[in-house]
Amino acid sequence: MFTSSRSLLVGVLVAGLLPGVAAGELAPLFDKLNRGVVSVHTAAGNQVGWRLLADDPAGVTFAVYRDGTRVTETPAGGPTDFLDAGAPAGAKYTVRAVVGGVERMSAFAAEESLTLDSTAAASTRDVPIQLPPGGTTPSGESYTYSANDASVGDLDGDGQYELVLKWDPGNAKDNSQSGYTGNVYVDAYRLDGTRLWRIDLGRNIRAGAHYTQFQVFDYDGDGRAEVAMKTADGTRSGTGQVIGSASADYRNSSGYVLSGPEYLTVFNGQTGAAMSTVNYDPPRGTVSSWGDSYGNRVDRFLAGTAYLDGSHPSLIMSRGYYTRTVIAAWDFRGGALTERWKFDSNAAGSQYTGQGDHQLAIADTDGDGRDEIVFGAMAIDDNGSPLWNTRLGHGDAMHVGDLIPSRAGLEEFKVDEDTSKPAAWMADAKTGQILWQNASCSCDNGRGVSDDVYAGSPGAESWSSAVPGLLNTSGQTIGRKPSSTNFVLWWDGDAQRELLDGTHIDKYGTSADTRLLTASGVHANNGTKSTPSLQADLFGDWREEVVWPTSDNRALRIYSTTDPTSISHVSLMQDRQYREAVAWQNTAYNQPPHPSFALAK
Repeated sequence: MFTSSRSLLVGVLVAGLLPGVAAGELAPLFDKLNRGVVSVHTAAGNQVGWRLLADDPAGVTFAVYRDGTRVTETPAGGPTDFLDAGAPAGAKYTVRAVVGGVERMSAFAAEESLTLDSTAAASTRDVPIQLPPGGTTPSGESYTYSANDASVGDLDGDGQYELVLKWDPGNAKDNSQSGYTGNVYVDAYRLDGTRLWRIDLGRNIRAGAHYTQFQVFDYDGDGRAEVAMKTADGTRSGTGQVIGSASADYRNSSGYVLSGPEYLTVFNGQTGAAMSTVNYDPPRGTVSSWGDSYGNRVDRFLAGTAYLDGSHPSLIMSRGYYTRTVIAAWDFRGGALTERWKFDSNAAGSQYTGQGDHQLAIADTDGDGRDEIVFGAMAIDDNGSPLWNTRLGHGDAMHVGDLIPSRAGLEEFKVDEDTSKPAAWMADAKTGQILWQNASCSCDNGRGVSDDVYAGSPGAESWSSAVPGLLNTSGQTIGRKPSSTNFVLWWDGDAQRELLDGTHIDKYGTSADTRLLTASGVHANNGTKSTPSLQADLFGDWREEVVWPTSDNRALRIYSTTDPTSISHVSLMQDRQYREAVAWQNTAYNQPPHPSFALAK
């Protein structure tokens, strides 16, 4: 265990408590969370759940209070769930840690349970959202809006997450498609539906999965998360500030924005005010130098958050991955953005061109306590220098985690688009050494997943679109493929993950998958990618919630499991790699978050 502090606020001198942290070094700073208590009323009473936190000592127990009256103390080592049999609907709960017989008061003044609605297979909470008005493009096309990707951060420092939501117009485009788009909006909401602010990115930011990657994280250590994203002339902050020229219009007749200034802005998470704006690096320069002349590859952006010094988070922004690749690391300290380093394949060498995916992953791949950027088929070290390169090129999906628990360190599983390359492969995330690979399928192997979904085989199972069967940690076929190749999440009570695709959740089985949940009145996002707005461990115990927009785009509906569990585990959001993965989840082709550990050994 380690001693936590105010969210990203104060470092702790720790020796031997965290991997890669030497005596006298600052331990990483994480979100300081409240207990995340939730209550679901059922026919049997109220099912109450809460977080086990990273600084809870071994042997901790929990006192559960209903409307100020103590109703139970849970046993040490047990799950952080309790059925308050016969309790009335609408009761409010608080939970206090008990250490050595003494109750610990919460660091947060107003901490009471969230009430969720009960359904047959889950509990839900609707967060009302405010649908932007539609519009008309210069070519006369009308459009309306739908709720798209979301992220979370403690924007106001109360220990509870707020939601940050991106609104996409119906005419959002892939970079390969011409045409005007409507403006992109980004909102922030409390869980009661209170809107904190709305940012209008303006006419000079095109709408689509590859243009706006927003990061929500506490970069300056004041206990409140900021929101960072690429901006342009005409972007309007949550407080009405206009960045650059309000009247500038750089859209060409094909709807692309291939001229004009580009910026990177950090916004105040509580007010939406622009706190620091700098020129976006790298600039587009000559459009054709990125691989084509019409505006496709020049505007392929990725984003993430990494602890490059092992203690403080830095913002990662990139441009390009089909040919030239540039990755820039930024620090936000004292109200200002400063560039920490920049990796450019033009300087590093042509072998580093074309290796990126439609997403990235952040992980401490070499075990030194500092994060690396896993950028598709290559990895960049914490100092911005190349770490390794498989030279296997671009692909559409990858997964980084402790996929083979019997091996030391982390692994990467990735699918390939190049018809001359292996269809899929597993590599050591520290060295890039290929551990096993599938033969070329002479095709674009467009989807792949690697995680522990089958208890009958140790470690992660891997599968992909163009490779038959389910593969074990040695790449050997052990059975049928799951029914979907998309997201995975912890939903029921065991240590294996379940399958999330579209608006349903399934349990893998050797002969057939079992439907656990079909969400009602909601929609998935991003076309054929069919992804939720967000998947993350938002509250309650360690298992994950799923956030989908309602069909009318008037609310974000949060689904949480009602299945019992015997497993006690610290909130996943206090695992650094998992928390970073939640931050980059909205990037381009969304992928599920992976922690730094294997839940089942």
